[in-house]
Amino acid sequence: MGKSRYLITEPNKPHFMTCTVVEWLAIFTRPETVQILLDCWQYQRDQVGFYRSHAPAWECSPRRSSVIILIIMGKSRYLITEPNKPHFMTCTVVEWLAVFTRPETVQIILDCWQYQRDQVGLKLYGYVILENHLHFIAQAPELDRTVASFKSYTARKIIDYLHKQKAERFLERLRFAKLAHKHDREFQFWQEGVHAELVFSEQMMRQKLDYIHANPVKRGYVDLPEYWRYSSAANYAGLDGLIEIDRW
Repeated sequence: MGKSRYLITEPNKPHFMTCTVVEWLAIFTRPETVQILLDCWQYQRDQVGFYRSHAPAWECSPRRSSVIILIIMGKSRYLITEPNKPHFMTCTVVEWLAVFTRPETVQIILDCWQYQRDQVGLKLYGYVILENHLHFIAQAPELDRTVASFKSYTARKIIDYLHKQKAERFLERLRFAKLAHKHDREFQFWQEGVHAELVFSEQMMRQKLDYIHANPVKRGYVDLPEYWRYSSAANYAGLDGLIEIDRW
């Protein structure tokens, strides 16, 4: 039976690991090489999502200066802690590009949510779509998978739309924003993660819904929340929204 060379048996739990330079070469006697490691860990904490329980330890001896010891804990970049409970989430376009000024791109988002409500059991309690990011509160039997599918599908469809519109300026920025370690795509549309927060009480749900609906007002786009077309505020005000939601 084959096995992973990393032997990480439970990816979401802490693991003790050791990385050793070939032939025990004393590479880490130089501050510059140590800084490369620190910069990489910092990047992974910020962008990929891992916890480092404590700093690596090394000594300036021929053997110890070729070994790095650390404890890390992996985490989902979606940070959805209880997949079948409501979470407040944010999706942001890379470089904060104003893609959602076009009704067609907004419609892709709405259509995907509608499909997921109909087909995968998504409960959409509230949302707002602004020019370069969106907030929403949702729940699903496997919310982490549902969100991953949402981001993947909408990114692909919006990039296809930009190609058809020959929106080269946008496409060039999306191409430039692609993370270096991702070799399966030409473009990066969404920033990593959704900054998920578990909605654990009635009070928190109301607070998050109010925050979502107040966004366009605070930005000076409209005078009242329900005037913003791309929001569930109209649904809660007893008006017709662009899509059906699951009112709390």
